[in-house]
Amino acid sequence: MSWLQRLFGQEKPEDAQVNPDPTLIASDSTAGESISLERVGLNGEYDQSGLAKRVALAFDEDSRFDEIDSVYVAQLGSTVVLKGEVPTQEILAQLVEIATGVSGAQDVVSDEVGVG
Repeated sequence: MSWLQRLFGQEKPEDAQVNPDPTLIASDSTAGESISLERVGLNGEYDQSGLAKRVALAFDEDSRFDEIDSVYVAQLGSTVVLKGEVPTQEILAQLVEIATGVSGAQDVVSDEVGVG
């Protein structure tokens, strides 16, 4: 089961992107402002959990993490929060590295992930 399916109950949308091109970010028509990167969804639309979903998509796109089903992704503003259990410290470091590379992620907190 994919990360997106397991965490958010959705299949990968067509044209979904981990790091949307800033020129494709939709604008909020009522305020006339761009959506902040942590609120940009998989297709450039506004999504309250956009950053967490794009991190899950990034994990889906890396086959090293296909068998991991005990880590959860959340967000607090522009901070990605990882929770759960991983088999090794190396895998945790890889997850943190990938999450850090997602646009809009200012920090990644992994202190709630157990190793072993």
